[in-house]
Amino acid sequence: MRIGILGGTFDPVHYGHLYLAKKVYQKLRLDRVIFIPAYVSPHKTDIRITAARDRYNMVRLAIANKRFFEVSNIEVRKKGRSYSLETLKQLRRRYGFAGEIFFITGSDSLRDIHKWKGLDTIARLCKFVIVKRPGFAIKNVPSGFMVIDVDARDISATAIRRMVGNNRPIRKLVPGRVADYIYAHRLYRKI
Repeated sequence: MRIGILGGTFDPVHYGHLYLAKKVYQKLRLDRVIFIPAYVSPHKTDIRITAARDRYNMVRLAIANKRFFEVSNIEVRKKGRSYSLETLKQLRRRYGFAGEIFFITGSDSLRDIHKWKGLDTIARLCKFVIVKRPGFAIKNVPSGFMVIDVDARDISATAIRRMVGNNRPIRKLVPGRVADYIYAHRLYRKI
């Protein structure tokens, strides 16, 4: 079993996330990609984040009907700060060491990767995949990390939140079900 793990705040999940996951799925010949919304990201403590249940629900809606994608509430259920190390340990307990786990992150993560809790252990628990993101150079890549280019889309969740706050359309940036959820739950109205 070859499993891709794509974590993040997904505030909101958008076509950039879905495109990246699909391309990595194809390029690495994965069996599936699991989206794992963070309860609270340890590296985003200075910004206001939408409730975890809303972000989880948006991911669930975004990947509905995609047989090779799934969403896990492993970090949402745990509550508190979401550390990749602890999540990967749980996934290893669940899937054992017979399967391959590919931890997918964007090149924007490289600037703070040295701050990650237990990076050496993370590298032993999975194959670390760095995906080139527009505007973020690939440099200072730790030894053993895989770098791939999937022609990632330049879509910003921050920009989407601002657009909603300014009553601008977002349907070209997020799946229709996600846009409907955002509007129905009045998310991002006060930006």
